[in-house]
Amino acid sequence: MIQEIERECTTCPGESRHDNADNGIYDGKGPWLSVVIPMYNEEENIQPLFRRLFAVLDEVDVSWEVVCVNDGSSDATAELLLAEAGRRKGTVVVELARNFGQHAAVMAGFSVSRGRWIITMDADLQNPPEEIPAIIDCFQKGHDLVGTYRVARHDTAFRKWASRLTNRIITRISGIKLRDFGCMLRGYSRAVVQGILANPEYRTFIPALATFFAGNPVEIPVRHEDRAAGRSKYSILKLFSLQLDLMTGFSMWPLRILFLVGSGLAVTGILLAALLVIMRIALGPGWGAQGVFTLFAALFFFVGAQFFALGLLGEYIGRIFQAVRKRPAFIVGNIFRSPPA
Repeated sequence: MIQEIERECTTCPGESRHDNADNGIYDGKGPWLSVVIPMYNEEENIQPLFRRLFAVLDEVDVSWEVVCVNDGSSDATAELLLAEAGRRKGTVVVELARNFGQHAAVMAGFSVSRGRWIITMDADLQNPPEEIPAIIDCFQKGHDLVGTYRVARHDTAFRKWASRLTNRIITRISGIKLRDFGCMLRGYSRAVVQGILANPEYRTFIPALATFFAGNPVEIPVRHEDRAAGRSKYSILKLFSLQLDLMTGFSMWPLRILFLVGSGLAVTGILLAALLVIMRIALGPGWGAQGVFTLFAALFFFVGAQFFALGLLGEYIGRIFQAVRKRPAFIVGNIFRSPPA
């Protein structure tokens, strides 16, 4: 039977409820490992995921729990999760009040998890559960943050090219050296998770934020598989929004580039104006009429640059506005916990 242990209205990402989380020190009261899985409309993937995941966890030599976060799914994900939790020990089901997004769901899973080590993964089986022992091995060697990068990716050529380009741009702008920003299969020590929870940000990118709290990180290669069923929840627009969060959340370089570009445009405009005055004096007023289209082209260019600058400044100001309001990144409805494994 599922034991209902908590019913909540709101949960702020800065508040955690752990028996064993003080200063990131594990005191043996909870499981050694927590696997956090955000889910949104994954009804077709739950049963195959659980079969493979629990087969792997049954073979590891540490105690564990599986924390599934239902991110406001509109299909039968919630019902299937509760049914699986009723049959499988060591399962925790966290129901969010509505859809808050993948990273907010992971934060909710962090706040509920109790393990010394926390592993995050997607529910679509593109992250093979069979790679979990490799992450555990890194923890046992003393690493507090285990990043991963996908090899032999099962994605379209465009998606792989876009991912490589994005990784290079984000690394260059932010200075955060991650080989693969998009892989969800990662490992975090309790100390790193506590650092993330103690410094909540309304819109952030957890793998990048975790690097600020890690003392001995490592990256390892992992396999990548085709999605078991359904469609990816990340559209091109959502991927662009995620990259914008990365740039504006972890670097001031976009503003500095904007300053340099604006300075260059201003100098170019002054030189162009001087050239027009000189040519008008030298060649007479008739010459000026012949350059009217060039003038309009320059005007449109400068106006476009101004709108771009305003948009970028607006993104930063919007982030400040969201941070000042201090609204919770997620709201937990119910938490169901099955008996320990």
